[in-house]
Amino acid sequence: MTTQTAKYEQLIQDLRVQLRPQREWGEGRGLFLVIGHFLNGIAGGAWLMGLIFDSVAGLSVAFVMAALGGLAHLGFLGRPERFWRMVSRMKSAWISRGFLGLSLFLAGAFLYLVPQLIPAAPWSAGSLIAQTGYVLAFVGMITLIGYMGFVYTASKAIPFWNSPLHPVLYIGHALRGGVAALLVVAAFSAPAGGAEQELLWMWIAVTSTVAVLFAIEMHGAFTSGNEAARGSVRTLLAGSMAVYFYIGTLAVGVAVPAWLVFSGWHSLLHARDFMALIGVASAVGDFFLKYSVIRAGTHLPLWTRLRPQI
Repeated sequence: MTTQTAKYEQLIQDLRVQLRPQREWGEGRGLFLVIGHFLNGIAGGAWLMGLIFDSVAGLSVAFVMAALGGLAHLGFLGRPERFWRMVSRMKSAWISRGFLGLSLFLAGAFLYLVPQLIPAAPWSAGSLIAQTGYVLAFVGMITLIGYMGFVYTASKAIPFWNSPLHPVLYIGHALRGGVAALLVVAAFSAPAGGAEQELLWMWIAVTSTVAVLFAIEMHGAFTSGNEAARGSVRTLLAGSMAVYFYIGTLAVGVAVPAWLVFSGWHSLLHARDFMALIGVASAVGDFFLKYSVIRAGTHLPLWTRLRPQI
């Protein structure tokens, strides 16, 4: 059976059920989109944290993550050579706005980082070129942190994503990813004095906030009366995505780093390998949360969307 035939048979099978799972994002080539959004979120958060803690290493990690995120987006496209068309719908498509933000970020971060990393660079850190790069990267950073939640919220046919809290949650995940990146960086290069403890406090605060917001969103989806949204919650908590959510998100992404933080708070300040483990585990949890939430997306029943509005 060819790939196209298999996809056709799967589509026919999906259309026969009342609640049809979305398969465009997260399956096959669609996995690249999830990876791209995950990496871009870390990039935006890591750049912000790098600026806050004056960490050139953190800024460099942010640039690398953004570049990898861009490559993942190209992998998602059926015709990567036509990537320039992604910016053709700036007025209506959040994906187009995100791609523009990514482009601004990569260009600006490059201009800003070169003199920071190469003392003999053609332009200095205080030059107009570097400062222009700083502004472009900052605008791109804001876009990367903010746009991803709106990409999913704009998908009206999938009620589980269509929540006003979704963009806020993605901003929270970007910040959490940025803190995680700085924790890993701190294992190899000491940040500004005392920053390790501050980073750990930030991780606790951001993680707690995201957890509360996520619980509110889940409760809203389950009690909304919308069967598609309720079906998505069931898929996430007791269906095909449950193993990714409970093991990948809750166990690896929350329980493990929380246990490391609270069981060895003082020793962590002298054992940066534990800080790196906290950062990596936190990032893994974020990835599996995004993956499972995206894969749990369920379309509105076809008859509902075709029914004329009176």
